[in-house]
Amino acid sequence: MNLKKYLVRALHRLQKGPGYTYKELLVWYCDNTNTHGPKRIIKEGPKKKLIWFFLTLLFASLVFWQWGILINTYLSYNVTSSLSIGFKTMKFPAVTVCNANPFKYSEVKPLLKELDRLIEAALERILQPENSSDIVSPPLDLELWNQIPLVLIDEHDKDNPIILDIFETNQTAVGNERGMDNETRPPTPGVGNHTTAPPAPANSTVEEKKYKLAVKLCSHQGSDNCTYRNFSSAAQAVTEWYVLQATSILSKVPLHDRIRMGYQAEDMILACLYGAEPCNYKNFTQIYHPDHGNCYIFNWGMEEEALNSSNPGAEFGLKLILDISQQDYIPYLSSAAGARLMLHQQKSFPFLKDQGIYAMAGTETSIGVLVDELERMGYPYSDCTMNGSDVPVKNLYSQYNTSYSIQACLRSCFQNHMVEICGCGHYMFPLPEGVNYCNNEDYPGWAYCYSSLTSSIKQRQICIDSCKETCNDTQYKMTISMADWPSEASQDWIFHILSYERDMSTNVTLDRNGIIKLNIYFQEYNYRTISESAATTIVWLLSSLGGQFGFWMGGSVLCLVEFGEIIIDSLWITIIHLISWCKGLQQRRARARYPDVPPTVSELVEAHTNLGFQPNLGFQHHDGGAGPGAQALPPEPGTPPPNYDSLRVQPLDTLGPDSDTDTE
Repeated sequence: MNLKKYLVRALHRLQKGPGYTYKELLVWYCDNTNTHGPKRIIKEGPKKKLIWFFLTLLFASLVFWQWGILINTYLSYNVTSSLSIGFKTMKFPAVTVCNANPFKYSEVKPLLKELDRLIEAALERILQPENSSDIVSPPLDLELWNQIPLVLIDEHDKDNPIILDIFETNQTAVGNERGMDNETRPPTPGVGNHTTAPPAPANSTVEEKKYKLAVKLCSHQGSDNCTYRNFSSAAQAVTEWYVLQATSILSKVPLHDRIRMGYQAEDMILACLYGAEPCNYKNFTQIYHPDHGNCYIFNWGMEEEALNSSNPGAEFGLKLILDISQQDYIPYLSSAAGARLMLHQQKSFPFLKDQGIYAMAGTETSIGVLVDELERMGYPYSDCTMNGSDVPVKNLYSQYNTSYSIQACLRSCFQNHMVEICGCGHYMFPLPEGVNYCNNEDYPGWAYCYSSLTSSIKQRQICIDSCKETCNDTQYKMTISMADWPSEASQDWIFHILSYERDMSTNVTLDRNGIIKLNIYFQEYNYRTISESAATTIVWLLSSLGGQFGFWMGGSVLCLVEFGEIIIDSLWITIIHLISWCKGLQQRRARARYPDVPPTVSELVEAHTNLGFQPNLGFQHHDGGAGPGAQALPPEPGTPPPNYDSLRVQPLDTLGPDSDTDTE
């Protein structure tokens, strides 16, 4: 009912028209507002009016300018970082240990036999070119070599370098190439098993005879679309070439065979002690890592609850003795010897290549751990994610049931791009469903495609823009110290005991080159929490806006309400004016159609009456007789019109007593 009354009043006001003009409304506002300045404009003399108008306009502009800066600062969503130190019982980190060498050479040697012969022959021709020219070697698998060959680049003439194939007698001058940024013709196969080393330039100095070694990568075998990866050292070139070739060979080996060829937990983990509790290799979870083969994770928290550390100090941490069996390393694949280890959160995948550290053989490595907990604010303050569900990249590491990390996202993104562009996946990363690993036989140009992707800044930037940091993260800061272990005085009895426990042999089967001792413990129980908080809040924004408004204009929130009121009244006056203008326009159109007095309803109806029922006044006299020569017309059929005269209003005094009855 109240709403109906309000609408009726509003309608009456619309019909009535505006009660005052814009000028009257503005004068009323200036006279009644609590804001300083407008009241002086209407009450002072002409000169002071001008001064106060200028000052009011100036300070109002300053207020709006400051408000713009404050709102822009608030919408930038800046954060401040705070550091707090706490003390509590903490979960011991997950510890991943791997061998620096992924496979036992004795197990994988049959697969790499031809590859080893090729690299040995190539090194012999590089290091001893004079003696290797007359060597007759067993047949070499040059087809394997030609898929990804190593070439020598003779740069004694900087303007016209020459590319020499190690197993060919021909040489090619380089003209506009890529990578070296040169291209060369495909090499011609050698004749028989007799190969010739690349010749040295005549009358050249010792410095000029030093060639650069490069890896030649082509889009497909025999193609001119090639690139050369240069290296400052031949050792780097050989290692990189061997990794590419071994990747192609091992990608075709089933996973269970690769696990079998790696180092087993019972052979690698000789002793384990956590605090005062003994442990063994059964307390470790095995995963296969493409870079390091079989890796073993302690306290991963996948099947059992994570372990807590009762106290700081080395005696309450994890102690391990590892055997890396350095004598069984692959000579050209792993140039570093030792154990690769990493500390990380429970249920997270260990990316040892990025975050791992090496422990050297023949040493006792002590690692003191400090914990940093990072707490980032989410959207809109930072572009972080809680669990990776809002990241557009499919996490290929989810098959391990591990949590999201930016490293997993970046590698998944790269693998997806490689599958899309190259048609196959790289051996070092998990595979999407229905995709095969790259190899030289099925995908001859995979190495060229892989090299192009790794050097593409655009592809890297796409992955960086697609992936997000985690909002909550735990980082482990390590303090590392090392000492020789065992000492010369104790190495005999220690090696005897460890050899007997591993092999049940009285002979010493271990030596300093294969033994590593690790001590991992919390350095102290203080943990640091680095948390983000909003630098500007809505409370800060409102107080800052009010402070600027009060300082420059002497206003408050009520002044803003008054300003809002005058805006509403102005809109209301505008609406009333528009409605009045529309009504006036309708009246003007009606007057244009009927210039005289508008007819009544009955007159309008009579104008459309059927003329067939009207008397023919032109052929009748007033006395009812026919006119001269007139002939009576037959009546026209039709329905007589209604008697509209009954609708006319008559004065009360003209009505008789029987006025309501029908006339005869």
